Amino acid sequence: FSQGSPRMASILAYQSSEIDWCESNFQHSEVGAPYSVLQISNATFFIFGPLMMYLLHPYAQKRSLYVHCVWMLFMVVGVFSVYFHMTLSFLGQLLDEIAILWLLAAGYSIWLPRSYFPAFLKEDRSRFTRVVLITTVVSTFLSFIRPTVNAYVLNGIALHILYIVALEYRKTSSAELKRLALVSVAWWFLAVVSWLSDRLLCAFWQRISFFYLHSIWHVLISITFPHSVALMACVDAHYEMPQFVSEIHYWPKNSWPVGLPYVVVRDSKEPEKNC
Repeated sequence: FSQGSPRMASILAYQSSEIDWCESNFQHSEVGAPYSVLQISNATFFIFGPLMMYLLHPYAQKRSLYVHCVWMLFMVVGVFSVYFHMTLSFLGQLLDEIAILWLLAAGYSIWLPRSYFPAFLKEDRSRFTRVVLITTVVSTFLSFIRPTVNAYVLNGIALHILYIVALEYRKTSSAELKRLALVSVAWWFLAVVSWLSDRLLCAFWQRISFFYLHSIWHVLISITFPHSVALMACVDAHYEMPQFVSEIHYWPKNSWPVGLPYVVVRDSKEPEKNC
């Protein structure tokens, strides 16, 4: 990079990001920073992404094939997460955060119930989608100028989603949907605790030679996202597809205590698990 732009060289340089994690860097490889974060935990994005596309395909055929874009963006997040954690470069950080922004924006535009739209949009989903798209594009450009913008936008979306989940939890009479909401929040809470513990208590974890909380964060957030999607998709099906009955199923088996949730919609008026 010596012959190129100094600014470009600086943002591409290894460890040019101000963010680092508790795990030792370059301990197992000269070309990759944290080993376990890179080699193990990011694999969940590439396992759950295609699997959820397959499980939700019948639902997407009835609702919108744009649902698959969410899972493709989910895998893009995995790609940029690998790059960021391999290099700890400033560019990797930006690409990782921007990919998360677009992922949340895509889900937001598809599944946010119309009753929560701002008044000026008059429950027009196509108009709402354009507003979300414009906001996301502007936020993406601002991220390169003011990187802290992304953090505020991401946190704002996350808090609004939690607010919607709380409201829908109070409104629904479905025990299955209530359970899914509680499980989704529980997975999210565990993921956040892992992330914060790695950031704030690194000295303690280093003393006991346990450096892998950020790896655990990757796995937990990869489990949280399918739960959140199933929850929002089930709520959305209630509003957008009243002619169908929506059910929550779990992969690999409904009878298993732990599994990946997904939504099935069918014509029958007597569902086993009505959302």
